Amino acid sequence: MKPTRFLFGLLKLAILSVIVGTITPANPLIVFAVLVVLSCIVPMPEHTLNGTVLETWAKYIVGRFWKDNGFLKFAYSDSDKVQSGRIVHIPQVGAKPTGTKNRTVFPAVAVRRTDGDVLYALDEYSTDPTHIPNIDAIHLSYNKQDSVLGEHMQVINELVADDMLIKWGTNATIVRTTGAAVAPITGQTGNRKGMGHQDLKKLMIRFNVDNLPKDGRYAMIDDNMFEFFYDSLSDTNAKDFSRFADAENGVVGKLHGFNIMTRSAVLASSNADAIKALGSSLAATDNLASLAWHKNSVAFAIGDTKLFQDKDSALYYGDVHSALVMAGGRVRRQDGKGIYVLAQDASA
Repeated sequence: MKPTRFLFGLLKLAILSVIVGTITPANPLIVFAVLVVLSCIVPMPEHTLNGTVLETWAKYIVGRFWKDNGFLKFAYSDSDKVQSGRIVHIPQVGAKPTGTKNRTVFPAVAVRRTDGDVLYALDEYSTDPTHIPNIDAIHLSYNKQDSVLGEHMQVINELVADDMLIKWGTNATIVRTTGAAVAPITGQTGNRKGMGHQDLKKLMIRFNVDNLPKDGRYAMIDDNMFEFFYDSLSDTNAKDFSRFADAENGVVGKLHGFNIMTRSAVLASSNADAIKALGSSLAATDNLASLAWHKNSVAFAIGDTKLFQDKDSALYYGDVHSALVMAGGRVRRQDGKGIYVLAQDASA
C-alpha cells in the first residue's frame, strides 16, 4: 500500500470515529481502533464481487464506445427493448389495408391485421485480460491503467463495429460496381471495377423506388474504394459534396441524398456474393464492399457494459484488467428494404 493512500485511509477512519463518538456514548479512540482492525480484515473496495470490481468504469467505456463508433448512432436504437440483457424483439406490421373507389357493397369486409416480430440475440464481446505488475504502478511516470483501459476499449470497439457491419450486410441486397478498372489491394489478384458516384446514384434510385424517406440516408465507403469515388466527381459535384462535411459526426460529404462516411475497412464479399465472416482474411478472388442504408432500416442495441479489475492480485503481484460489452443488431425489415451492399465487380 502506498504511504499517501495509507495515511488518507487513516484520516477517513479518524473522521468517522469522531462522528460516531459524537452521536453515541462510544469512546472515539476505541471506535477508531476497531475500524482499523476491521479495515485490515475486510479490505474489500466498493462495487466489488469476489474481489473483482464491476462497472466502476461504465461511463468511461460508454464514452469511448460512442466516440470510436459514431456511425452506429445513425441506426435505429433497440436498446430499450433488451430483455434480460440478451434478446431484442422488433415488431413487424402486418399487411396494409386495401382501398376501394365508390364502394357499392355493404357491409365492408373487416380484415384482421396480423402483426409479427423478428428478434436477435446480443453477442458478448470481451478482451483478454492485461496484467499490470505492481512495479509499473509505482515507478512509471504515466498512468498505465488509463493506457491499458484505452487499448481494451479500442479493441472492443473495433470488434463490435466490424461485426455490426457484417450483421447488416449479410441481410442486404448486393449490387456490383461499374467503374473503370482499379488495381487490387494486398490479398487480391486481378483488377476490379471502381466505385464511381454513378453507382451511388443508382442506389439513390433504388431507395426512391422502395419509398424510403429522402432524409436519413447514409453510405459507408471503404477507404480503398473512396479514392476512385472522389476522383469520379466533377468540380461541381466535388464542391457540393464538400459543403455538407460534418467532421464531428464523421460525415465527409453528401451526394445523391446520402451522408457519406469512410472507414479503413467496411465489408468484403466472395465472388458468390457471400459476406466474409468476422476475422476472415481477404482471399484472392474476394471483393471489397461498401454499405448504404437508411437509419430506420438497420437496428443496433447495446446491453450491459462492464470493466473487470482484479486489484492487487496475489496470483499476479499486480492488477489485472479486462473489458466486456454486449451488443447486437440486424436489418429491421423482413423484406430487407433500405440497405444495400455495393461490392466490387471483376474487371478485365
